[in-house]
Amino acid sequence: MSQKSRTAARLGGSPDDLENAFYEALRQGDLDRVMACWADEDEICCVHPGGGRLVGAAAIRASYAALLERGGLPLAHQLTRRVQALACAMHSVIERIDLPAADGAAAPTVVASHVFIKTASGWRLVLHHASVGAAEGLQAPAGGGVLH
Repeated sequence: MSQKSRTAARLGGSPDDLENAFYEALRQGDLDRVMACWADEDEICCVHPGGGRLVGAAAIRASYAALLERGGLPLAHQLTRRVQALACAMHSVIERIDLPAADGAAAPTVVASHVFIKTASGWRLVLHHASVGAAEGLQAPAGGGVLH
């Protein structure tokens, strides 16, 4: 089995599996594995906290290369809300970035949205949009339910 096939096989069979592979690759600083999570589409899109809109694999790869140049990112999931229908899934994720702060400030909270599509190669990421968020009000809502 080729390295590319092994990477694809590790991505798993669900949006959750892919999201876990994406975050694990970020924590390990593995740019190739991060990019293996993305769909092979011209219009994939990424927005990092405080950054502009990046479109296409080359721009996204360059941004992650810069983010990972000093190694992995200390990310931790705090909460994920999911919506899935047939070949599309959306996850709203609350992340914590465990970066040491000289002033003892709390770890930054990031609110991220992921959109996944199911391709012939399995689930792949088509959108990652992240913004710095406030820790207040980010708890899981009481009860579930359908809005409409």
